[in-house]
Amino acid sequence: MLADDICPDIANKLNTGILIIDSQYNIVFWNRYLQIHANKKPENVIGQDIFIVFPELPEKWFKRKIESVFQLKTQSFCSWEQRHHLFELPHTRPMTTDSHFMAQNCTFLPLENKEANEHVCILIEDVTDVCHYQSKLNKTLEELAQANRIDGLTQVFNRKHWEECLEKEFSRARRYQHGLALIMFDLDHFKLLNDTYGHLGGDIVLIETAKVISELLRLGDLFGRYGGEEFAIILPNTDIIGALDVAERIRVAISKNIINFQEIEINVTASVGVAVITEADTRYEDLISHTDLALYDAKASGRNIVCTAKNIISA
Repeated sequence: MLADDICPDIANKLNTGILIIDSQYNIVFWNRYLQIHANKKPENVIGQDIFIVFPELPEKWFKRKIESVFQLKTQSFCSWEQRHHLFELPHTRPMTTDSHFMAQNCTFLPLENKEANEHVCILIEDVTDVCHYQSKLNKTLEELAQANRIDGLTQVFNRKHWEECLEKEFSRARRYQHGLALIMFDLDHFKLLNDTYGHLGGDIVLIETAKVISELLRLGDLFGRYGGEEFAIILPNTDIIGALDVAERIRVAISKNIINFQEIEINVTASVGVAVITEADTRYEDLISHTDLALYDAKASGRNIVCTAKNIISA
């Protein structure tokens, strides 16, 4: 069979793992590459069941793969992106990876000799470098995407991404008739705070406030910096009662939070506006407009309060 299908001299010089199995999953050929990387000599594996030599192989998956090659008489492929590795062959790269084993692309080729005995040739290509650099690229792209979504100072969503989230939640709420609430709050007298403590002091207040509020919110709530000292929170599946409860907890948490800056204790308050989606709202901007008007009422009514529409909820 080998004389008809593969030249052992060439196979032993290739920088690729080559093994051949018969229809009973017994190994009939084992090249030098595998001898080196699996640390097993041919005489110790030839005639052995492949699942004994490589007990880590996913047997059910592997048998389905081999049977399809036998039956269809066509090659098959498994990339490292589907399965990082099939065979536990240690990689030799001087770099940190998530696995001790080489990433592999495996090709399964049908073979048949003159006696019509069927075999499958398995080519094992080491793609650890490709895997490593692709993983680094993916991580970098994710970090860039994250940076594009996050406000650099407060580490909550920036306005652009937050509005994209609101547009999606608004459409979902209208389609499925779910509740949707919006909270917008503004730190009171923030310009005076900046004038008193400088922009660094103002930045510290924004950062610490964002941290405090983030800890109050549910996992599905979407918190963003709307601009300057103004923040906004999307509350999916939330009615006016639930939204007002969250808004009041936000107001109280901010008013009780003591922020230390250069041995000075800073205390701030916030005005909070609340609105919920109505049947009359056809665009997400309508919900923003209602909430913004409620926030304006909160400021006009003395600050450090929660307002919805024209009503003062707490002071």
